Formats: sequence, C-alpha cells, structure tokens
Amino acid sequence: MSYYDIDAILTDAEKIPCTFQIDVPDLGYLDNQPGHTLKSGSRVALPIWLAEMLAIANTGAVDLDDPSQSSKSFITFDLPPALGNDVVQALKADPRSVPLRDQSAHFYALATHMMELSEEPELSAVLRKTFVSRAAEIALHARKVGGGGSSYHGRDGGGAGGKGKGKATKEDNASNLGVGGAGEDFLRGLDEWERKLFRSAHDGTKASKEWMENVKKR
Repeated sequence: MSYYDIDAILTDAEKIPCTFQIDVPDLGYLDNQPGHTLKSGSRVALPIWLAEMLAIANTGAVDLDDPSQSSKSFITFDLPPALGNDVVQALKADPRSVPLRDQSAHFYALATHMMELSEEPELSAVLRKTFVSRAAEIALHARKVGGGGSSYHGRDGGGAGGKGKGKATKEDNASNLGVGGAGEDFLRGLDEWERKLFRSAHDGTKASKEWMENVKKR
C-alpha cells in the first residue's frame, strides 16, 4: 500500500483492546484518571499503529529475581469487536448475511493487519471462505447493475439503493438475494475492498456490453 493511501491510514486508526503489562507514570488519563499512573492490567483501546509498536517493543528491564519477567512487552492486545466470536460464528453460518461495513468500513484490511500481528488460523480460514462467497455474490450484482437490473451509489450515501429495472435475468435467478430488499441490504454492507471489487466488476461488465454492441453494429 502507498504511504498516502487513505484507506490504509483509516485502517491504522482503528482501535483495538489492549492491556498494559507495566505501570506507566502520567498516562492515567487513558483510563479516565488524569494525573495518575496507568496501572499494569489496565485495559485501554488504542489505535492499531500505536498498539503494534507497543506490542513489539519491550521495556528492556532485567528482573534478576524472576528472569521470565525481564523485557516484557508494554502491552498485549486482543482482537477488536469487529472480529469477535459472534461475528466469526455469523460468518461461518452465512457470510452473505453479515453487513461487514457495520463491523468496520475497512473490515478485510483490519482483519489482514490483525492476522499479521497474531496467529489466528481459524479466523484466516473463515475470512477466506467469506471473501470467496461474497465475491461471487458481488460479481452477480455487478452484472445485474451493468445490465440495468438495479442501481448502486458507490462509496457515499449508504452504498446501494434505487429500484430494480427490467425483467429478471439468468444472473438475477443465480442469487437468492435478488435485486431488491435483501440484495440492496447486502450491497449496503460491503466494506471498502468489496466496494472496489464491485466497481471493477461493474465497469468490466459495462465495457464488455459496449464492446459487444459496437461489434454488432459493424
């Protein structure tokens, strides 16, 4: 990713739950205790960019009485609510039924970053299945929109909407979400990666249709 990628910047600003492993003077305001020491064991939500640095760094201290306590990390962290057990179980049941954007506008980017920081084999498997299942659904909707089946408003204004146009096509019948109702709810729930995928698929469908029409005119 580019250093100036706005999506990367917003992903790094996502907060995750962290637990401090040491006492830190004058940081009590992070735990709503201004002027006090932030005690070891305090749980605080920190942006990923800061949590990552504090988790990788260590205190450098040496405990002669208990060497196992030497050079502890400043913090440990847990998965954010967007990747919590409830969300994972819902994705296992039906990936298309979960509005990822309600969890995080940058759901996949957040998940990828978290998996780089910790070993989460189950989460990795669930996300692969989720992306494949939802990508197929996105492609179907993109073809419908490209053929005038419904409308999509992109990044702003809630993602998708408008009334369906024209008769149901083979692509319409391929998805049990349809072009309205549940189908529009699905499109509204796309995260930023998925919206880019939708736009690419839509533009490709539109370009193919225009090319075919030009060929027929020759």
